[in-house]
Amino acid sequence: MRIDIPGRGSLSLEHAVFDFNGTLAEDGRVSIQVSELLTDVSTRYRTHLVTADTLGTVRPFAQRMGIACHIVQTGDDKRQFVQGLTGGVVAVGNGANDGAMFAAAELAIGVIGPEAAALSALLAADVVVRTVGDALQLLLVPTRLVATLRT
Repeated sequence: MRIDIPGRGSLSLEHAVFDFNGTLAEDGRVSIQVSELLTDVSTRYRTHLVTADTLGTVRPFAQRMGIACHIVQTGDDKRQFVQGLTGGVVAVGNGANDGAMFAAAELAIGVIGPEAAALSALLAADVVVRTVGDALQLLLVPTRLVATLRT
């Protein structure tokens, strides 16, 4: 998806990379509303889950959703994954291990959410939202990104 942002230039985003626990999932579970929004996002972006899978619930979710799932150990692993993708990347996360992938992405969205957010992730983000639903909506309604990021 191409998004023209006055004063910033164009973003050409092909991939959406999501942290799982604390971002998409709360206590290892993804709500129906978030699943539905993620399904919509997946029709517009190549969607990936990149996670340490702290609670061990990501694989069944990814399989059910038909989304690529990549288990990693560190934030540097997340960064390397994002750098290995061809095409622009939007990264969405909340944890301290998401800051490195934020730095590697063309667009970084920090999610505060019910499991909180690491300050280092929020400082590395281009945009900070209250919920993952808000983050997914930014990807579905890109004029919201334009309004937030224009200079």
